[in-house]
Amino acid sequence: MRWREYVRLVRLDRPIGIYLVLWPMLWALWTAAEGRPDPLVLVVFLLGTVLMRSAGCAINDYADRHIDPHVERTRQRPLAAGTVSPKEALLVFAVLAIISFLLVLLMNRLTIALSLGGVVLAASYPFMKRVTYLPQAYLGVAFGWAIPMVFAAQTGALPLGAWVWFAAAVIWALVYDTMYAMADREDDLKIGVKSSAILFGRYDRAIIALLQLLFFGLLLLAGTLFGLGWGYWVGLLVSAGFALYQQYLIRHRDPQLSFQAFLNNHWLGLALFIGIVVDYLVRP
Repeated sequence: MRWREYVRLVRLDRPIGIYLVLWPMLWALWTAAEGRPDPLVLVVFLLGTVLMRSAGCAINDYADRHIDPHVERTRQRPLAAGTVSPKEALLVFAVLAIISFLLVLLMNRLTIALSLGGVVLAASYPFMKRVTYLPQAYLGVAFGWAIPMVFAAQTGALPLGAWVWFAAAVIWALVYDTMYAMADREDDLKIGVKSSAILFGRYDRAIIALLQLLFFGLLLLAGTLFGLGWGYWVGLLVSAGFALYQQYLIRHRDPQLSFQAFLNNHWLGLALFIGIVVDYLVRP
C-alpha cells in the first residue's frame, strides 16, 4: 500500500533517529523541571521529536536522491528506488514541519522564536555533506536544538546548564554519526561525499575516543551544575560502559560492526536518562 512507502520515507520503521533526538531532549527537560516536567511541554516535545525527525528524513532523502542509488545501504530507500517522487518528499517535509510549528505555538514566545532556527537547521543539514567534512557536527546542532527549546518552554530562560547539555549533544552526535559514516566510507569516497570518517582517516578511532572523553566531561559538568546525585552517576557509569563497547565494535573498522556501534548509542542515551529519572525519584 502507498502509505507504507511514506512510512519508509520518514523511517518510522527505523526509529533509531527518533531515539537519538529524544534522549538529549529528555535529559534537558528532566533537569530543567527538576524531575517534574510540565505535561503539556512533555507531550509537545515528544510529538515534535517524532515529527521533526520524520521531516528531516524526508528532506534528507530529497537532497540525497542522486546519491543514495550509489550507496549499498541506501539504494532501496523510496526516493532512490523511485517509489516516492521528489515532489512528494518535499510535500511530506512541509506538512510535518507545519504540524510541528503548530504544536510549538502552544509554548511561550521564546520557544516559538527558537523553533524557527530548528526548522532552518533541519532543512539545511542534508546539504552540508557537499560543503564540509563535518556534516556530523551540523547534525549535532540540528538534533540538539531541542535542548534550548525545551529549557525555554519549561523555564522561560536559557541558563548555562542548557548550553552544557547542548554542547554534550553536539559532541555525542559527532561521535555516533562518525561511526555511521565509517559504515559508508568506501561508497562515500567513490561518489565524492564528505564526512568526518573521511576527514579523520586512520585516526578515526582515536579522535572518536577523544570526543567521547569530551562528551563525558560535559556530562560530569552538567551533573555538577544541576546538583545531580548517585542515580545520575550510576547512569553515567553505565553509559561509559556502552561507550567502551562501541570502541570495541569499531576496532577493525568493519562497516557492519561500525553501524552496530552507531545503533548502540540508543542504549547509552537511555541509560543516562534512566539515571536522571531515578535520581529525582529518590530525592527526599
